Amino acid sequence: MAHRSLGLVAVCLTVLLIATHQSQAQTHELVYAKDGSGVFGYKDTPVQPWSGFRVHDPDRPAPPVVTVPPPTAAEQAAAPSDAIVLFDGRDVALWEPNKWKVEEGCLVATEGPMRTKEEFGDCQLHLEWMVPTEPAESIWNRGNNGVFLLGVIEVQVFDSSSVKIYPDGQAAAVYAQTPPLVNACRKPGQWQTYEIVFVAPRFDGAGKLAAPARLTMFHNGVLVHHNQEIYGSTPHAGLASYDGVPAQGPLAFGAHHCPVRFRNIWIRRL
Repeated sequence: MAHRSLGLVAVCLTVLLIATHQSQAQTHELVYAKDGSGVFGYKDTPVQPWSGFRVHDPDRPAPPVVTVPPPTAAEQAAAPSDAIVLFDGRDVALWEPNKWKVEEGCLVATEGPMRTKEEFGDCQLHLEWMVPTEPAESIWNRGNNGVFLLGVIEVQVFDSSSVKIYPDGQAAAVYAQTPPLVNACRKPGQWQTYEIVFVAPRFDGAGKLAAPARLTMFHNGVLVHHNQEIYGSTPHAGLASYDGVPAQGPLAFGAHHCPVRFRNIWIRRL
């Protein structure tokens, strides 16, 4: 019952985090990296104990850029026979009611979270996403979205091919925690692939954390996280915590009124 209650808390946190993410960005002073690279972020946030940098620190070393070829038809991975196909281009029956649109075989973000009815723990997740080519009104909204594991642990979706956001907020980052090993982002208008292997946190009988969550991930076929420890939830400009993080929770996508597209979404329980 304790973990089921935590799951309900996680759903509430998902809605809260997604709804407040963009508005919170306005409460901190935007500054640029000292090295003149043009990376922007904050210097008025807490220091991460595991890295020694501030949350969303523009002076944190940016992941090196690697060039990946344009996507091919073969890159669209067919779901294995034991996978749960969450979106096949048409059916959204496995998702909670929401305001997202289905267009030309894609899920298109509008507003509010897109969240599965089922909850998941350890899993393998495949999804493809594309940033629109139209310019955004704000640098904060350039392809801004996120993949929320357990409903509260965000892997960032963003146009990191052209926008120099803080390293722990760029595409493929464990948001507000850990940048990807490299920047493997394609340009807007090209499909991108996330392959995620996620190990959920373990809790003892009293609900105390026994083992943290971990993540291994490929972005466009390039390894960007290898057995990376997850330090808890991923609040904007705040430190991670396992308060309210469940052992199982829904898969969710965020929305910032930016029409990021998703397709070929499937998940395997491990």
